[in-house]
Amino acid sequence: MLKRLKGFFQSAGKKKAAPALKRQILPRAQHPLSRSEIHDGALKVLYRLHNQGFEAYLVGGCIRDRLLGIRPKDFDVATNATPEQVNQIFRNSRLIGRRFRIVHVRFGREIIEVTTFRGTQQQPSQAQHQQTEEGMLLRDNVWGSIEEDAARRDFTINALYYNIADFSIHDFTGGLQDLEQRQLRLIGDPETRYREDPVRMLRAVRFAAKLDFQLEAQTAAALRPCASLLLQVAPARLFDEVLKLFLSGKAVKTFHLLQEQHLFQFLFPATAEAFREDPTSLKLVEQALANTDLRIEQEKPVTPAFLYAALLWPGVKMRFDKKLSEGCPPFPALQQASQRLLEMQSQHITLPKRFAFPMREIWDLQLKLPQPHGKKAWQLLQHPRFRAAYDFLLLREAAGEATQGFGQWWTAFQETDASGQQQLLSQLVRQPGAARKKRRKPKKKVQQEG
Repeated sequence: MLKRLKGFFQSAGKKKAAPALKRQILPRAQHPLSRSEIHDGALKVLYRLHNQGFEAYLVGGCIRDRLLGIRPKDFDVATNATPEQVNQIFRNSRLIGRRFRIVHVRFGREIIEVTTFRGTQQQPSQAQHQQTEEGMLLRDNVWGSIEEDAARRDFTINALYYNIADFSIHDFTGGLQDLEQRQLRLIGDPETRYREDPVRMLRAVRFAAKLDFQLEAQTAAALRPCASLLLQVAPARLFDEVLKLFLSGKAVKTFHLLQEQHLFQFLFPATAEAFREDPTSLKLVEQALANTDLRIEQEKPVTPAFLYAALLWPGVKMRFDKKLSEGCPPFPALQQASQRLLEMQSQHITLPKRFAFPMREIWDLQLKLPQPHGKKAWQLLQHPRFRAAYDFLLLREAAGEATQGFGQWWTAFQETDASGQQQLLSQLVRQPGAARKKRRKPKKKVQQEG
């Protein structure tokens, strides 16, 4: 497909995109996106809007992916109909959002997101448009034309529109050329756009890693100076954004880009601090992300609880070790370290309880798995978090943490028969006793006078 796009640019003289938006149209005969590949729900929305006299376009990632030879999964629609008009046309729809007002049209389990063309009015009312003094958008519900809408989108490759009227693809920002050059470029001044919405920095890294694109020079140059703007983003919003970063199938590359652009430290400050003190913790996170990429490639599920357990463990372990050095017993030390870490982390990323609770169970089991004496071994096997905790123990062991080999012990325990399990347990009986004898302090001799 990129070769066909190259031919298109050769015929157009390969002119670079000018600051003023100029529409380029790719006729149906020159692109591969077919209506047969568009989900039924999206087609229904497009045609009903079109038949009601409104403009209706597919927009964004579905077009970008298809031009790159990737089968599109999600289909978003852009139109000149207002959210209220869309809501009236579709009974199976609801208005959502205040910051960016959009419409969700539901067809069974499928949801089609419909947005109204956003405008660039010079003096919009306070109810339509709000920004902080730093430039961050708090509300943006100013409607305009498709040309204005293209200028308001984030990256050129995401500002491509498929017209249901004649099945052509429209480009206003040089997105087709950037696709050909495998380049990710922000529309407009990068620093201004990052200030409007700092999450765009995370999207820049995510798309660059996912698509194997190079960041355009100015788009990349503004990342480090703007990195601290992530502190302005609502912690609850960043939870979902981080999942998108690391569940794209390119988690390792994404992680390295985040570090390279100094973004990671504003998402996971305690983890970044631990990296500087303990290289083992960096290996653990890299291996966890590599395992995540492999599971996604194999179409296996990935639980956010395990992912966050790995991303936050370096900070927990650093505080846990400090508590131990102060004489605190292991279990209270881990509980206190975990609680303190989560309190700090919540100022950056909020973890929903449905993930925070199983994550802490995975951590707690790291102290219980090395104590499988007697019936505890079979009880631990029945624990609902055993498998995740066991995998986490293996992860720590592979990264070089001192786990006394209990990862391999549990592997052997699960693979052997009942007789072999009893033998493995009997080998542990003598070890704790021996350890206790070593730790036992000798009695002080009392010298008698006289």
